[in-house]
Amino acid sequence: MTPRITVVGLGPGGVGHVTAETLAAIEATPAPQRFLRTARHPSAHLVPGAMSFDSVYEVADTFADVYAEIAERLVAAATEHGHVLYAVPGSPLVLERTVAALRTDGRVAVDVLPALSFLDVAWARLGVDPVEAGVRLVDGHEFATAAAGVTGAVLVAHTHANWVLSDIKLAVDDAALDGGGELDATPVVLLHHLGTDDEQIVHTTWAEMDRALEADHLTALYIPALGVPVAAGYARFHQLARTLRERCPWDIEQTHQSLVPYLIEETYEVVDAIHALTDGGDDHDLIEELGDLLYQIEFHATIAEQEGRFTIADVTQGIHDKLVRRHPHVFADTQADDSGTVLANWDAIKRQEKADAGKQRTSVFDGIPGSLPALNYAHKVQHKAAKLGFDWPDVDGAVPKIAEETGELLEAATGGDPGAVVDEAGDLLFAVVNVLRHLGVDPESALRAATNKFRTRFEQVEQLATERGIDLHSSDLATLDTLWDEVKAR
Repeated sequence: MTPRITVVGLGPGGVGHVTAETLAAIEATPAPQRFLRTARHPSAHLVPGAMSFDSVYEVADTFADVYAEIAERLVAAATEHGHVLYAVPGSPLVLERTVAALRTDGRVAVDVLPALSFLDVAWARLGVDPVEAGVRLVDGHEFATAAAGVTGAVLVAHTHANWVLSDIKLAVDDAALDGGGELDATPVVLLHHLGTDDEQIVHTTWAEMDRALEADHLTALYIPALGVPVAAGYARFHQLARTLRERCPWDIEQTHQSLVPYLIEETYEVVDAIHALTDGGDDHDLIEELGDLLYQIEFHATIAEQEGRFTIADVTQGIHDKLVRRHPHVFADTQADDSGTVLANWDAIKRQEKADAGKQRTSVFDGIPGSLPALNYAHKVQHKAAKLGFDWPDVDGAVPKIAEETGELLEAATGGDPGAVVDEAGDLLFAVVNVLRHLGVDPESALRAATNKFRTRFEQVEQLATERGIDLHSSDLATLDTLWDEVKAR
């Protein structure tokens, strides 16, 4: 027979809110088979002899770990006894992650008895019809994401500590709430210990909500009106891209193909802004260039949205889900103690994803963008081949190839065949990239740095020549070398 778990709710607080059906179920279950999610509830004493899971909260790293461990222990207990009773605060069907996990666990059968939740008391105290008012219920731990895009009234549960209330405050931009334009003065309501003798309904402000009382596991927050959604800044940005696409003649003409040069240009401008930080620059340029690059991404998504193909929501959901899948050491039970293991797992998961999608790669080089800059392209091709063992064991094997390819280039140069010269020049560059790869040096960055160094020195040569009245255009190489050596010596 399948092990069975009966789940009951202890209501929002006082014993008067516990149903007769729940009391009968408790009475019918022997004490060793009774379990409480937490004994920190005003009606927990109605389940005498029950084992609570409060200790799990003390040792688990995250709430997700807590819920998973509780569910696992309940399944084990049900397997041992055949039947157990599990009592939770409020209603088993309102924000009870352990119950949700049990209901999808094929190892047990789950019976859920209806119960009064804190929501029913909250609506009574607030004088609100949640259906008519369109109230959205969200978890305080996930406010920034769960309330994204939401407007209107919001009831926030699991605001069990003042730091949770503080995090909620930080998730909303100034002027994002409907309250006369000043965020701090926006009215909110704290619902504390509903249905108990020490119930408190505290009307306060956005600025004071994390200081108005000492929040605990029986505290909830009611926001009468979110004037614009959480993450309204990006929502406005998204709307701007739509507006420009609909009204600006230049934007209307663009296609995915026509935007490619701008996408590449903006990417390099971000790189320049990052490099500038190492030279004492501030974040202003980086913020601006990241915004320009983000607009390019939004622009492509807007074009696709107008054509009915996909939206920016598909883009963000896709990358979110992919990163979760490829980080099982963060979001699952895979062990990865170093970056090498992380990368190996990433590649293995990526290969499996391609196979599952019917896009099995036939070559180790599949997936390397052919439009990469040549140095980066060579670096990635070499790296992929090296993963299969086709590589020098160390840099000492790679270095002689530079001299060998240099000799072949000079020989081709005297042979009068332009095609052979190009071919041997490419081999020389490829050999240099190989050496840099073994040394852990990014060839693109190294060449860029060397070019910038040369440019800076030559600009100083130009300045020195101007100061001394020397015309560089008519100067011989010896004069240029003398000026160059002087600048270099500085």
